Amino acid sequence: MNAVLLAVVLMLGLSLARTHVVISLLIGAIVGGLVGGLSLADTLEAFNKGLTGGASVALSYALLGAFAVAIAKSGLPHALADIALKKLENGQAKTKLKWTLLLLLVAVSISSQNLIPIHIAFIPLLVPPLLYVMAKLQLDRRAVACVMTFGLITPYMLFPVGFGEIFLKQILLGNIAKSGMDVAGINVTHAMAIPAAGMLAGLLCAVFISYRKPRHYSLGRIENAERTHAKISTRSILTALFAIVLAFSVQLYSGSMIMGALVGFLTFIATGVVKWEDADDLFTEGMKMMAMIGFIMITAQGFAEVLKATGQIAPLVNASADLFGHNRGLAVFVMLLVGLFITMGIGSSFSTVPIIAAIYVPLCIQLGFSPMATIAIIGTAGALGDAGSPASESTLGPTSGLNVDGQHDHIRDTVIPTFLHYNLPLLTAGWIAAMVL
Repeated sequence: MNAVLLAVVLMLGLSLARTHVVISLLIGAIVGGLVGGLSLADTLEAFNKGLTGGASVALSYALLGAFAVAIAKSGLPHALADIALKKLENGQAKTKLKWTLLLLLVAVSISSQNLIPIHIAFIPLLVPPLLYVMAKLQLDRRAVACVMTFGLITPYMLFPVGFGEIFLKQILLGNIAKSGMDVAGINVTHAMAIPAAGMLAGLLCAVFISYRKPRHYSLGRIENAERTHAKISTRSILTALFAIVLAFSVQLYSGSMIMGALVGFLTFIATGVVKWEDADDLFTEGMKMMAMIGFIMITAQGFAEVLKATGQIAPLVNASADLFGHNRGLAVFVMLLVGLFITMGIGSSFSTVPIIAAIYVPLCIQLGFSPMATIAIIGTAGALGDAGSPASESTLGPTSGLNVDGQHDHIRDTVIPTFLHYNLPLLTAGWIAAMVL
C-alpha cells in the first residue's frame, strides 16, 4: 500500500478508536515513514524538521488563549451572554433566539475570513461565554461546529478577498498557471460556485435535519468551567472593546497573530483590568485552554513533513491517474478522492494545492478539461478534507471553543459531523462542476 495512504488511514482509524489525535499522528507518521522506505532515524529527522513549522502557530494559540481569558475577565462576553439569557427568561421564543445565535456565529465565522481576517481567533473569545445560553436552548453543539466550519472554509473557496485572495489567486491560479495552463481572465468565483453550493447544502442538512433535535448538556459543568467571575463595569467593557480593536489592528498591520494577542493582553494589564499580580495565573490559564490545539498543530506539521519526505505523494496521484484511462467522470472522482486523503493528512488546503497542481494540470489538459473545470477540480480537491480532518484548524478551532467544559468530543462531535456534512456534498458538487464547466 502507498505509504501516504496507509499513514492517513491509520491516523484516522486510531482517532476514531478514541486514541488521542497527537498519538494518532505520531504513530501514523512513524508507520508511514518506515513503509515509505525511510529509516527510523530519517523518519524522526523529517518529523522533527516539521515540528519547527508548527511552533509559531502553537505560540499564537497560547497567546490567544491568554488574551481570551483576559477578555472573559473584563466581563464583555458574559455581558453579551447575559443579554441573551434575559431575553430567554423574559419569554422570548427559544426558536427565534436559537436561529439568531446560529446566524450570528455563521456571520462572524464568514467575516473572520475576509472583512476582518482573523481566522479562528474569534472562537475562544466569543463561544465559551455563550455555552450556557446554548445549553438553556438545548442547542446541539454539533450543529454549532458545522456552522462555524462552514464559515471558516466556504469564504476562502469562493471569494478572492482576505484568505480567499491567498487561496484562490495566489495559490490556486498561481500554481495552475505555473503548471502550464492559461487561466488569464478566468472568473475564479464562477469556477468555484458549484462546489461552494455543495458546502451550503451540507450546512442546511446539518442545521435543519441532522442536529435539529434538542440535546441536553450539564449546566453545572459549564458553570464550573467558567472560573473567571468578572465584575462587569462600563470601564472594563470599554477597555475590552479597545483591546480587541487594537489587537486585531496590530495583527492586520504586522501579519502576526502573536503580536496582536500580545498587545491585546498587555492592554488589559496596562489599564488595570487585569492586575499585575494576577497576570501570571491568568496567562497560564489561557495557555492551558489552548494547549491541546497547539500540540496537535505542531504534531500535524511533523506528520505532513514525513509524508512529503517519503516521496510517495506524487506516485499516489500518478497511480490513481492510471486507473481511469480516458474516462473523464472516473478521472474527476479519483482526483478529488486523492485530494481528500492528502488534505486530511496534512490538515491544510493551502498546502495541498501546490502538491497536486503540478500533476493534475497536465492530466486535465490531456483529458480535455477546460480551464474553468480544471480550477474547479483542483480547488475542490484542495478544499476537500479541510472539514473532517482531526488536524485542521477548521475543526480544531470550533472544538477549542465548544469543549471548554469537557462536553464536546473533538472526533465525534466536530470531525465526524463536519466530514459527513461537507466532504460528501463537496465531492459530489466538485464532480458536477468539472463535468459541466
